[in-house]
Amino acid sequence: MSDLEKIKKLRQSTGAGFKDCSSAIKESNGDLEKASEILRVKGISKASKKMSREAKEGVVAISGNDNITSLIEVNCETDFVAKNDDFVYFVKELSEINLQCKSDIEQLKKTKMKNGMTVDENLIAIIAKIGEKITLGRSKTIESGSNLNFSYLHTVVKDNLSKLAVIVSLNTNQKNDKIKLFGKQLAMHVAASNPIALNSEDIDEDIIKKEQELITEELKSSGKPDEIIKKISLGKLNKFKEENSLLNQPWVMEPKKKVKEIIKDMNIDGLKIDNFYRLKIGE
Repeated sequence: MSDLEKIKKLRQSTGAGFKDCSSAIKESNGDLEKASEILRVKGISKASKKMSREAKEGVVAISGNDNITSLIEVNCETDFVAKNDDFVYFVKELSEINLQCKSDIEQLKKTKMKNGMTVDENLIAIIAKIGEKITLGRSKTIESGSNLNFSYLHTVVKDNLSKLAVIVSLNTNQKNDKIKLFGKQLAMHVAASNPIALNSEDIDEDIIKKEQELITEELKSSGKPDEIIKKISLGKLNKFKEENSLLNQPWVMEPKKKVKEIIKDMNIDGLKIDNFYRLKIGE
């Protein structure tokens, strides 16, 4: 086999560039296995140099069905790379693996992909090939059992990849068009309104504490008596809780009504929102 044929074969098996393959063939004295190992080590070196850079672009990938749905965020440095075919192909396969692993990232990293290499190894290879920092970000799987999951993609990049994705899980014993429409609209509502909890009492205490500090700091310079400040502060905090709890938000399709009122008006026995998750690149 000529050196040119070896370079071609090495490029096909590793995805590395012509120059790197040619150099590896020379360094290994024509041994393809050694050349592949040289490229792997060089790829790790290239990847490690890029990991100090910022990666705020990328995509959210979604996979699954009515009963189990997974989201995974994959970050890169530029929007151009987020649309790169190699990147898209990698993320699409990664999304299916994430579904199988139920968002166990450590298990996912060790899982072999279609080319026989692990996710971790493929990540290093694609960083070396594309030339940008690429990282695995947040991930979430909602397994609903007898519930129904609905999803929504906003700013779609390609197929199941987007800049923002939402899963909502409904507790219901029905699966008719009325439920399907509500599930789809609810996922769109979560995308637009960005609630941080289902009920106001479910909002994390640390978030409440931080908001309280911000409100107090804002009112300190007003010159009002402490007693008045305390009342205003309480009102503002209650408003914050209402605005950020899904059930108390104005329904995006009918803003005069709250989400909980829409659910009541649907008059479907046992219907309730069981869970939701919203994931947006850069947030």
